[in-house]
Amino acid sequence: MTLLSTKRHSLAHVMAQAVKQLYPEAKIATGPDTEDGFYYDFDFGTTEFSDKDLKEVEKTMKKIITQNQDFRKFEVSIWEARKILNEMWEWFKNELVDKIEAGDMKKPHPNPLLKGEGINGKPISFYLNISKWAKETDMQIFLTKEGVFPVELDWDQVKNLKFIDMCTGPHVENTKELDANSFKLVRVAWAYWLGNSDNQQLTRIYAYAFDNKEDLDKHVNMIEEAKKRDHRIIGAKLKLFTISDLVWPGLPLLQPAWMIIRQSIENYLWELHSQRGYQKVWTPHLAKEALYETSWHAGHYLDDMFKVYGGTSKETFFLKPMNCPHHMQLFADNQFSYRDMPVRYFEPATIYRDEKSGQLSGLTRVRAITQDDGHLFCRVSQIKDEVKTITDIIKEYYNTLWMTDDYWVSLSVRWEDRTKYLWGDDVWELAEWALEQAAKENKLPYKRVEWEAAFYGPKLDFMFKDAIGREWQLATIQCDFNLPVRFDLSFTNENNEKERPVVIHRAISGSFERGMWVLIEHFAGVFPLWMSPRQVIIVPVLPKFDDYAQSVLDTLKTAWIRASADFSTDWLNKKVRNAEKMHNNYILVIGEQEENDKTVSVRNYKTKEQTVEWLEEFKTRILTEINTRRL
Repeated sequence: MTLLSTKRHSLAHVMAQAVKQLYPEAKIATGPDTEDGFYYDFDFGTTEFSDKDLKEVEKTMKKIITQNQDFRKFEVSIWEARKILNEMWEWFKNELVDKIEAGDMKKPHPNPLLKGEGINGKPISFYLNISKWAKETDMQIFLTKEGVFPVELDWDQVKNLKFIDMCTGPHVENTKELDANSFKLVRVAWAYWLGNSDNQQLTRIYAYAFDNKEDLDKHVNMIEEAKKRDHRIIGAKLKLFTISDLVWPGLPLLQPAWMIIRQSIENYLWELHSQRGYQKVWTPHLAKEALYETSWHAGHYLDDMFKVYGGTSKETFFLKPMNCPHHMQLFADNQFSYRDMPVRYFEPATIYRDEKSGQLSGLTRVRAITQDDGHLFCRVSQIKDEVKTITDIIKEYYNTLWMTDDYWVSLSVRWEDRTKYLWGDDVWELAEWALEQAAKENKLPYKRVEWEAAFYGPKLDFMFKDAIGREWQLATIQCDFNLPVRFDLSFTNENNEKERPVVIHRAISGSFERGMWVLIEHFAGVFPLWMSPRQVIIVPVLPKFDDYAQSVLDTLKTAWIRASADFSTDWLNKKVRNAEKMHNNYILVIGEQEENDKTVSVRNYKTKEQTVEWLEEFKTRILTEINTRRL
């Protein structure tokens, strides 16, 4: 069975062929498969290309697929690859050959072409698209029996082929393996060559692609639903947060409604941690560069940090980009013994990172990041149990949010290039082994994923799906043997000797900003009652029922229920519409019957159910719903 990633990569190849067919002067760059489809980057020169041109490209792609073209692979030396690409006038691909020869392509990249093929004598591969009529004629002209492209080629004959692209593949054997209705070109965007803003700007065509039309339609419907749930739109509508250019893009201002949600989440997280032996700490927002030199962040992270100059002290500080170096200092200022281990710190703290301006958007990428951060210090023999404790917290938290039905865990380890990582192989092997053993013994649904480790150690990243099936990396557990060495941390063991602890970094919601972005869209702004900023609104039918409405309001507020009332002179229907617009969980309509019977007419915004209840009965019921954190 052909892998979906192979089909997507093959469709990217077909898209490049279609573009070259429609725009012969266009130059092709790179075109990998992606999580939900594929893209390809092009230089259209002076020709304008926009979303309105996608339909014609898609139509041409479908026609190519019906031609049952073969994908034929051949391999050549770097010198031969240059000759072919020069004949094709494909200078972007030629630049890749230069980088391959120079050994610059050592890091993994979403595009398989950039994995280092051609280094140390390895051949460079090309793919030919051959239509049925060419198999017994043109193929024999320029392909040897071994399938290798000869140097002495007749380029006029080669150009009779459908398409040639330098690529490592893999591809399907024939386009008949592709479903012409399984993909959709969706948008055009700008992209820099090789992702470097100093390079030429290219036109990127994005597409969705799946095994069949049914899966494609499901994805397209999900994308449409996601647009309705856009946290930026809902956040503005519900007055949750404000983005001010005068303050700074990437520094969201939190409205009162947001702070209610945030405090509810923070309280819940502290509840989950306090009962498992964590202690709250606090650390300042500034530190000297020396702290980050000791932690080694200065050598690896300085470009992403904010430098602050003291007007009075004339000293230079840095806004902290992470809390871990500060927590090392807290541990170091104590004399712990093995009886005290593990030591667990919990701090919801704001950190600051200099994200690129062009990437800042709503809450998806910000410069002020509040983490529900925690660090625990333990012995190597305690890693497995501590990972289980953290895993239990993660499962309980996300189960409360209805996000644990389908999750998996990425065991993020190093790639073969060791230059980007701190510390030696012996430390890394021990850390990776410890986390994998913990994952196995805790029966986590994990996969090993190379090149995703932090520069200081391996990690377990928890991947959850939201209400419409999108996957997010949220919680993380990271094992660190490095910082205890950098800060010379120790505790006294049973033999009255100094022993080095292991540090485990963990975050449950990832960050409050990212976590809230996901939750706004997960719940579509209709938050569970326990965290909702607008739990109940009371709507009197006429002003003469305002006194009873006020007494209902007082009763609910006395019970610490977040309630409000609409005492305006608007008509009832408008009041109800306004209440629904702000996603109040419960709307209590008060009229003559309710006043006489001391009841409330209850409308559940989420379920649309309508009931009449005694006021005390209603209060007791929703207090139970709040305290048990039911959805």
